[in-house]
Amino acid sequence: MSKLPVVLFFNINGSGMGHMNRCLSYARRLQKKVEPVFFSLASAVEIIEEMGFEADYFVSPNWSDNSTYVWNSELAIRLGVMLERVRPSVIVFDGTWPYQGFLSACKAYGSAKLVWSKRGLMKQAAAKLPVPENIFDLVLVPGEIGSSYKEVLLEDGTRRIHLAPVSLLDNEEILERNEARKALRLEGNDRYVLFSLGAGNINDISGVGSSLIQLFEAAGYRVVWMLAQISVQDAQLPPNVIPLSVYPLVRYMRAFDVFVGAAGYNTCCEVVQVGIPSFLVPNEQTGADDQARRASIAARHAPVVVSSCKSESERLEAVERLLAFVEHGTDRNIEPISMSGASMAADEIVAVANVRR
Repeated sequence: MSKLPVVLFFNINGSGMGHMNRCLSYARRLQKKVEPVFFSLASAVEIIEEMGFEADYFVSPNWSDNSTYVWNSELAIRLGVMLERVRPSVIVFDGTWPYQGFLSACKAYGSAKLVWSKRGLMKQAAAKLPVPENIFDLVLVPGEIGSSYKEVLLEDGTRRIHLAPVSLLDNEEILERNEARKALRLEGNDRYVLFSLGAGNINDISGVGSSLIQLFEAAGYRVVWMLAQISVQDAQLPPNVIPLSVYPLVRYMRAFDVFVGAAGYNTCCEVVQVGIPSFLVPNEQTGADDQARRASIAARHAPVVVSSCKSESERLEAVERLLAFVEHGTDRNIEPISMSGASMAADEIVAVANVRR
């Protein structure tokens, strides 16, 4: 370890990789200011290491056979061992709800400031749950599209910082069309649609995906399917579909004429950032995340079509609207959106790290 203060990121494993992506977004902007390390419940922990960060993996409760009590007890021990080894000044938790094992380990360690990276835009039922924000020294709320910095001082003195949208890459790191196609070895003149409908860990992507593939192929598009790194089962792809496995995906998105994806936080930010015509399918089975509202916000700032795709007629109508964007563009002047949330978060984390407990 260097002599820089250590910041430990604890990311849970959701239905996708959003929690891990946000922590990586913060960590990349913190390099040379602090020493970022990870304790990850995401099974794609090798991505964190490939990005240049030390990472320790612990199985998510979603994939564990242990009872909640036993899992939390093991978590407290494993995390406690890492805390004593790396001696962080700050611990950043990114997740919907702090686990008891996490809180127990942090309390026993006792020498770090606690930061909660807490995604907003929750469904009404989830938003009503009691949230112990006062056990954290700082709460960071990743912003939705179009939001900006705002500080709120809670009654107990805890600061809640509302950020601009958080993105993994800065705009200059995203490849333009020709360069991205060359990197992915795609034929220069063909029309391509990229599918990234998620890991399929909550909703079954095969039925909707298969139907949409047929519609785009009928319109003359070659289909590329993004293979999710944390998927628990392999997607059964038709023979003409091209599989793709890259990270981060946003770096290459401009290689494609059209994008089709689930409406998670990172995807909505990325389609606005890259600006290609996109089709967002909200996952209505998520317990807390209001993807339908998030997708509708993205559609106000980018050439985006939103559809739940519950019927064949809905899918056909949505694809026709999307292809109209491709052929004729939009009748709106779309303002550039600031994606500076990760840098804002990094500044706040550094400030907390530099305050001795």
